[in-house]
This record gives sequence, structure tokens and C-alpha cells, in this order.
Amino acid sequence: MELSVVVPVRNEAGNLAPLLDEIVRTLDGLCEYEIIYVDDGSTDTTLPTLTALLQSQPRLRVLRHRQGCGQSTALWTGIHAAQGATIATLDGDGQNDPADIPRLLEAWRGLQRENPKSMVAGYRKSRKDSGWRKISSRIANAVRGCVLGDDTPDTGCGLKVFPCELFLLLPYFDHMHRFLPALVQRAGGKVVSVEVNHRPRLNGVSKYDTWQRLGMGIVDLFGVMWLQRRAFVPETVEMTNKT
Repeated sequence: MELSVVVPVRNEAGNLAPLLDEIVRTLDGLCEYEIIYVDDGSTDTTLPTLTALLQSQPRLRVLRHRQGCGQSTALWTGIHAAQGATIATLDGDGQNDPADIPRLLEAWRGLQRENPKSMVAGYRKSRKDSGWRKISSRIANAVRGCVLGDDTPDTGCGLKVFPCELFLLLPYFDHMHRFLPALVQRAGGKVVSVEVNHRPRLNGVSKYDTWQRLGMGIVDLFGVMWLQRRAFVPETVEMTNKT
């Protein structure tokens, strides 16, 4: 298995089948892959919809949290269960475009030759969100970038490609998905951003709560800064008896 596409979902019943079809159309013939939907304790018809999709799509796997645990935990669950050596993540609301996955994969393969601990992150340069959401996200990205120096313009984009084993090296905490570039760099990795398509939400409602995320984000920001300051990646040289 080359690639595992991990999609965290919560109350996204109307987006599940269209997104699944797009992923399959994009990846069929490109590589050997699986699709993992992680239902994070949905209270709508997400679960029966996923159960029906399992009958028609053999590449689909479904994992479910009995209660909502958050996006970071849903990603953690999916990636730990993944069979692919490479992970591609995207949001379950349909705003990320699966057609961008091949370009991110190509960029990531190029980075791998330079640094095996590489991540390619999507950059939603032209976002299809409300004005308030775009402004608050722009401010959050600027503050985070200034404090952490992660040189990533859009850490909130769900589209990312990275090695599974790299993710397993990272410290886990709630909301860690917003700080993945900084955590990868802390582990000695390299992060490159690639511009991706962004689409309006067609079904369901956003789970975005600006003020709640602001409060939690400030605490998390200081926590990641603490982790950065205590990180050390030694330069290792292997000694052999070969002449």
C-alpha cells in the first residue's frame, strides 16, 4: 500500500459520497491506495451513510469515535490505522480539492530526495470563506509564523502529504493539526507549501468557532514554542569496519 488518504469527518453526511467519488477518480491508476474516513462521533446520518458507502467502495475503510474527540484526534486515529507508507490528509467538508493530491505527491517525492522527513502543505491562496473567517485566519497565521518561525502561510489547510512514520514521531496533543509544520521542523524535517484550490462549502455547516479557537490557540502556541526550545536533533555518523 503506497498511499493512505485520511479524512476526519463530523456531521458531514451530505459531503461523504461526492468527496469519496472525487478521491477515487483522482487516484485510480495513479498508485495503490486506501481511503480512511474517521467519523468523530457524528450525530447526523454520517454513520449510516458511511456504512452504505462501504458496500460499494472496496478501498474505503471507516473508523468511528463513540464521542467527538476533535480533528487532531481523528487524524491521529486514522494515521495510526493506515497501511500506506505515505499519508495524504484533507478535510471532510468538500472544500479541499482531491485533484490537488497528485501535485502534492509529486512535490513531496522531490523533497524526499533532499530530506526523508518532509511534508508538503497546501496553501489556500484564494479562499472561498466568509470575510471574517479569512481575516481571522490571516491574523492567526501571521502570529503563529512570527512566534514559531515555521515559514508556512496556511497551516490550517487540511491538504497535506507526509510519511506515516514521520507523523508517528511527533508529539501528540489536542489541536496539534494546526501546528504540524512547526512540529515537523522540530523533528528535523522540511516543509514546503504548494498553492491548492479551495471551494465553497456546499453541504452542512462549518464547525469553525473563532473565539473558542483563539483561546485554545494561544495556549497551544506557547506549548509548541516550549517544545521547540527543548528540541535537539543530533547529527549522527555511523561507524563501520568497511575499508
